[in-house]
Amino acid sequence: LMGVMLSKIRIKVCGMRDSENILQVAKLQPDYIGFIFYSKSKRFVGDDFKIPEQLQKNIKRVGVFVNEGTQEILKLSAKHALDFIQLHGNESAEQCDEIKARGLGVIKVFQMDNHFDFAEINAFKKSVDYFLFDTKTESYGGSGKAFDWSLLNQYNQEIPFFLSGGLSASTIKDVTGLHGMNLHALDINSGVEVSPGLKRIELINELKLIVNSIFSNQKS
Repeated sequence: LMGVMLSKIRIKVCGMRDSENILQVAKLQPDYIGFIFYSKSKRFVGDDFKIPEQLQKNIKRVGVFVNEGTQEILKLSAKHALDFIQLHGNESAEQCDEIKARGLGVIKVFQMDNHFDFAEINAFKKSVDYFLFDTKTESYGGSGKAFDWSLLNQYNQEIPFFLSGGLSASTIKDVTGLHGMNLHALDINSGVEVSPGLKRIELINELKLIVNSIFSNQKS
């Protein structure tokens, strides 16, 4: 049914806020750049944040929110011309529907551990564009820790997903274990940082080269 899903793997660089750094990352042409609008995050963009005007339109802008009201999400998405909304908290399928109805893409995050029940995601299938599977921690994301990817064998692969949690050049080689899964994109954040919110360009570039070599070898 799924065939070879991994011929094109996309990259999302999340937790960006420094204008110069955003434009440096943009030169590497990631598919998505993520901005965190959650004030308790170490990578919160801040209240005076502006996305640089020079950021190319072909790079999708993702706003990350945690248990935020729909009106506030829509207000910020209009202000920053966001393409996707990533919901990282306990948001309902109804809220996903409200946001989707306004023409925004929706990525719903689920935090993985050995007790995760994949039945939880069924209610969201019609309300999202993508799922994002991240490592379960006390806080919401950016932990730098990977979860046990073999858990994804329990997922029916119906909706394409982003993979998150401690992705770096050293862990990414294991991604071949996800061959045949409906993996849409790798979400990189703390694994390529100098400090929270500031990305090291050569680490992203290295990771990108590894990903490209892995996936170009798998075309059949």
